[in-house]
Amino acid sequence: QVQLVESGGGLVQAGGSLRLSCAASGRTFSVYNMGWFRQAPGKEREFVAAISRGGGSRYYADSVKGRFTISRDIAKNTVYLQMDSLKPEDTASYFCAADSGYGLPPKSPDGYNIWGQGTQVTVSS
Repeated sequence: QVQLVESGGGLVQAGGSLRLSCAASGRTFSVYNMGWFRQAPGKEREFVAAISRGGGSRYYADSVKGRFTISRDIAKNTVYLQMDSLKPEDTASYFCAADSGYGLPPKSPDGYNIWGQGTQVTVSS
């Protein structure tokens, strides 16, 4: 089973950028759909972006569309989330997740069975 470790979070001013990384180890990375989710204090975990096994299909939450970009480097066993034009409302813990099922990447956290420990993103106004 794959293990996931996120990195790249931090404190940034509104309008700035961050790139999150999620490094996978263990089983073959390319068999998994991958997703990014976020959770702010007192709120439910919400979908941010997802990418299919081969990287050919990408999905975004409406709140980040046009600002965030998900990608994966199969050779490096890593999935990325490039976050541009950050807003204070993007402040949250960000988690990457792997889906070992069949079909397209889920948008619900219930569709993922492997999770990283999370990385904190704080956007100041």
